[in-house]
Formats: sequence, C-alpha cells, structure tokens
Amino acid sequence: MSRIGKLPISIPNGVEIKISDKNLVTVKGVLGTLEQQVDPDIKINIEDGVITVERPTDQKRHKSMHGLYRSLIANMVKGVTEGFKIVQELVGVGYKAKAEGQQLELSLGFSHNIIFILPEEIKVETVTQRGKNPTITMTSVDKQLVGQVAAKIRSLRKPEPYKGKGIKYQGEEIKRKTGKAAAS
Repeated sequence: MSRIGKLPISIPNGVEIKISDKNLVTVKGVLGTLEQQVDPDIKINIEDGVITVERPTDQKRHKSMHGLYRSLIANMVKGVTEGFKIVQELVGVGYKAKAEGQQLELSLGFSHNIIFILPEEIKVETVTQRGKNPTITMTSVDKQLVGQVAAKIRSLRKPEPYKGKGIKYQGEEIKRKTGKAAAS
C-alpha cells in the first residue's frame, strides 16, 4: 500500500501542467519549466486544481512507481513555485569558496584549487564572513539536480570525525570521535 502515492497534489495559482500522450508531464511556473517522463502504467489525472496519481494493480513494481512518481510531480510543482535551496559550510583553516558565474573555485587544503563547473539551472552564491565558516548557497527549481550537485561538492572533502573539517550541510551534526588516549 503506497500511502504517499494516494496523497493528492494541489496545483497553486500560476502553475500550468500538461500531460502528453506519451505520459510526459510538463510543469510550468513562475521560476521555470520542468519535465518528467512517467511510466505508461501509471495514470495521472487533473481535476479541479488537484493532481492524483493512480496505479493499475497492487504489484510491488506498481506500488513503488506509484509513490515515486507522485513525489517527483509534487517536487516539480514545489520547484517551479518556491524553488529549492541547499546551504553548505566549509569547515577548516584556510578553506575558501569563490563563485564567478557558473564556476565555483574551492580551496580545500589540497596543493591546488578545485574548479567546479555548475549546470546552468543552478544559481550559486558564496559568503565569507570574518569569524564564521565560508558558505556555499545553491538554488534551483530541480530538487534532484541541486541535491546531486551538493553531494558531488561534499564528496570533494567529506567531514572527518576527529576534527570535523570538511564540507558539510548547514545544520548537519558530525558525529565526533575522540583521538588517541594518552599512555598512562
């Protein structure tokens, strides 16, 4: 039983949704346009400003796709109206980030700076304040894309458990370990 798949999605004002013959869902809103190909077995209905997703049978495959496509469509609707934002902190002495257009230059304690090219759909800002960790703020209408890019940036220098240095999401708690105990 897919509880998520059964939930209806309300369509806010200013959002236009089209479903083509080949189950291609196009969501157009204030911030942009997103498209998602939906499996032909899954049926999508739009009635009275509400989207419902239905599955043909109770097979495990249909149940999993039911919840998946409902979540993807809900994220598309939210993305074109509000957008998604991920904030990352660079924790470590000398760690820096600088954004120029779609290029993100990171200084993470390696012998060279890392230049990371961002997709066109993502807007990036970097903030460096005295006494605080530098932050990278990424915004986009596509939740999947911004999450994937944030994970890729985090993988360049994952937070380590002893000193807590690395790239972490804002608000993320790093489980710390104690170092070697002194010999007594």
